[in-house]
Amino acid sequence: MKKSLFCALIALITVTAVHGQDMIPNESFLIGSVKFTMVPVEGGTFMLGHDAKTDDDFSADGPAHEVTVGDFYIGETPVTQALWTEVMGDNPSKFAGHDMNPVEHVNVMNCRQFIAKLNEMTGRNFRFLTEEEWEYAARGGKYSHGYTYAGGNDLEEVAWVHHNSGEHTHPVKQKTPNELGLYDMTGNVWEWTSSGFARYGKQPKLQPTDGGYRFVYRGGAYYTDERFSPVYHRSHGQISDATSYIGLRLAMDFPVTEEPESTENPESAE
Repeated sequence: MKKSLFCALIALITVTAVHGQDMIPNESFLIGSVKFTMVPVEGGTFMLGHDAKTDDDFSADGPAHEVTVGDFYIGETPVTQALWTEVMGDNPSKFAGHDMNPVEHVNVMNCRQFIAKLNEMTGRNFRFLTEEEWEYAARGGKYSHGYTYAGGNDLEEVAWVHHNSGEHTHPVKQKTPNELGLYDMTGNVWEWTSSGFARYGKQPKLQPTDGGYRFVYRGGAYYTDERFSPVYHRSHGQISDATSYIGLRLAMDFPVTEEPESTENPESAE
């Protein structure tokens, strides 16, 4: 690494969030020379998934069912090659040499190591998104307009996909963001989640150290087309899969704040 873990320059900057998010600010972090931003998402209840209507629909995308998620932070963009290199000291990407392109060619185990180091550097609790959090955020959270893709119904406008990507990744934040101000949730690279794959309604047996276990990834990629791009579409890969089309988007827990202890004498209040 360019710097030791303990000497890395870390700064925290607050920025006004898109739509105010009830006046909860974005949080931006500076790791060495690389800045990245986490966007607050107010939780809520929504319909996860999609009911098949045509033979071209994927049966694993449904049935649609009601799900509730809590509050969380989400990365404004996928993790970039620059951030990964600053934290890990290397760049595994096939399309390396482009700092603002999403990191790719990382498997679940690589991502766990990255998150552990980032947490040590920042003192915060970064993590994977769950599948439910990912879809809720991609849909725009409580500001959702019901778009098919993250940010709109025009795939060309919001995503790098097969017909406009030139079959490679692109710098983040070049396409239209969604209602929460999130970029590249559709296209560019798929994004790993912490959720094990199973048909909806069937609880997967989580075996996170098993090389054959399959995790959900979401969002489509630079090589996919319209069928793989809707916000409800899900795919999955083995824990050890590292390909040029799967990356990572961070989640982060809200800091735990303790209620101050009361100094009032209960007897004096009577």
